[in-house]
Amino acid sequence: MDCFLYLRIMRIIAFRTLREFFEKSEYSDSEVSLRAWYHDAKTAEWKNSNELKKQYKNASIVGDGRIVFNIKGNDYRLVVAIDYEFQVIFIRFVGTHKQ
Repeated sequence: MDCFLYLRIMRIIAFRTLREFFEKSEYSDSEVSLRAWYHDAKTAEWKNSNELKKQYKNASIVGDGRIVFNIKGNDYRLVVAIDYEFQVIFIRFVGTHKQ
């Protein structure tokens, strides 16, 4: 009997939004933190916001399935919407607090 390891990977739409942000010279200091968040989120198997909060205690659940992550020691904000059932994250905003 063949055994297959099924690794469920969170789909993130779209990394391009993150890349376009950190490729701007004034935000280049966010690259390492955004890439780290992306890696963590892509391999996550969150079934609900409570599971997400176990990993990201400082994340803010703001309703409508939206979550705000503090990036690079709270220098930046990343707002996403998550569909836990289909394991999809939609990036809605990345920027400074002022923006």
